[in-house]
Amino acid sequence: MITDDVSRTFETPFDNPLVPKFPIEMRNTEILTVFYRTDAEASRRLIPSPLETVGDLVIIHIYHMNDSDWFGQYYESAVQIPVRLPGTEIVGAYSPYLYLQSDGAVATGREIYGQPKKGGEPNLEVRGDLFVGTVSRNGIEVITVTMAYKQQRAQLADMARLGDFRTNINLKVVPGVDGTDAIRQLTARTLSDVHVHECWSGEATVELRPNAQAPVYRLPVREVVQGFYWRTDFSLPFGRVIHDYLA
Repeated sequence: MITDDVSRTFETPFDNPLVPKFPIEMRNTEILTVFYRTDAEASRRLIPSPLETVGDLVIIHIYHMNDSDWFGQYYESAVQIPVRLPGTEIVGAYSPYLYLQSDGAVATGREIYGQPKKGGEPNLEVRGDLFVGTVSRNGIEVITVTMAYKQQRAQLADMARLGDFRTNINLKVVPGVDGTDAIRQLTARTLSDVHVHECWSGEATVELRPNAQAPVYRLPVREVVQGFYWRTDFSLPFGRVIHDYLA
């Protein structure tokens, strides 16, 4: 490997990289999305300053990535809190917890966006007349969400009115090899090329179970607002820095 090869290398291993360059396309992705209310103080404890929470909603997504560039077919999950950045027009959803199966998707989310991704076992399936989404870690099912199967048609705008999660905001922290700060930023990424094939809404449930390595229970369920099942194509672009703690 010569110096010129290093300058052209985006990711390692240099001859079979784990993390791709963006944009990457996600096709025919199935998503079960449920909105619920939690304790406002519980949300605030998980949000880094200077971000502020917007209301008391929490958003849970369980994804079945049927056909994605690089990563193939896998399951993913995200727990999100609607936020804003004071003094700007930036609003979106901050992700305190994400669990998924793909090592490449874990690495990409962490290294590019700063997402707090960890390994886990999400699943999304239909059981009779019910959508069932689950997330397990350490053999413990920490999230169970359900929704009645395709009873009421809906639109992406119906979800956006509850909480706009198309812009995902993350705390990216990368320590240097000597232990000093290399990167300490708030980043934002907005999904692009979104095409929704179908969208349904309905009655939903959320159940959380404690696990010290997947502490989603810290956002207790007070009221389930609404559930959505939707199938979509979208692209993951590069993001942007919206706040630099080291500047």
